[in-house]
Amino acid sequence: MAAGKPRLWFSARERAGYTFLLPWAIGFLGLSVGPMLWSLYLSFTNFDLLTSPKWVGASNYVRMFSSDPKFLTSMRVTFSFVLFSVPLKLAFALGVALLLNRGIRGLSLYRAMFYLPSLLGASVAVAILWRQLFAGNGLVNKFLAIFGIEGPSWISNPSYSLWTLVALSVWQFGSPMIVFLAGLRQIPADVYEAASIDGAGKVRQFLRITLPLLTPVIFFNAIIQTIDAFKSFTPAFIISGGMGNPVNSTLFYTLYLYQEAFGFFRMGYASALAWVLLLLISSFTAFAFLTSRYWVHYDE
Repeated sequence: MAAGKPRLWFSARERAGYTFLLPWAIGFLGLSVGPMLWSLYLSFTNFDLLTSPKWVGASNYVRMFSSDPKFLTSMRVTFSFVLFSVPLKLAFALGVALLLNRGIRGLSLYRAMFYLPSLLGASVAVAILWRQLFAGNGLVNKFLAIFGIEGPSWISNPSYSLWTLVALSVWQFGSPMIVFLAGLRQIPADVYEAASIDGAGKVRQFLRITLPLLTPVIFFNAIIQTIDAFKSFTPAFIISGGMGNPVNSTLFYTLYLYQEAFGFFRMGYASALAWVLLLLISSFTAFAFLTSRYWVHYDE
């Protein structure tokens, strides 16, 4: 082929590569990009699954931010959940990882035991178990009764209901713990030895060595766990009976989106809610990456 003359056909190797990529491309376009674009269109319509979508422009978004109190309530509940569950979960995971990093016996057994709740995930079975534990006559109150303490009905009391979901999230700390443990194993031991020779205590070593060298891992865990917290659905759905009870104290954003879509068949409005959630998570992630240069330290 002459230099500079464009090729009309792919080589056999290239055709084989594109052939293997074709199933993924079809799935990506048909199951991801296509539904997303359709959802974006529906967010500007009234659609109830039974009749054709009717274009209403930005009415769904105007209603959302101006005259929908449940939208604001779901945002407040979701932000409260994220604000408390993510830092507590990361702190607990890091604390356990520091203990396991001390070289204790049976490390593999402990690692598996602590990771098991995360492996179960936010499943229906775990949510049902949690509801039974924190019911008025549940195991938690029976344990408190041994010490003469009359526990409240944690789930049906709006002052405590959200905290039961926070506790469930923190209990599933295994996944970030494994990542923290891997990061701790990458810190050279001679750095701590040199600090000890210089007279640095354990607290100073943790603040000056462990935390700075662990910031990339903290950053990764914070991003992943925050996104998961924003998307949390199953525990709130099961524990609250699908309604965000009591008094909307567990009305997560995803639960409200589900109610609008499959409870009232307002698919257009639910699509608008979904896109606001996408923009919210994207904005948080972009902000985290932009600010990471000031506190995340990577080895040169």
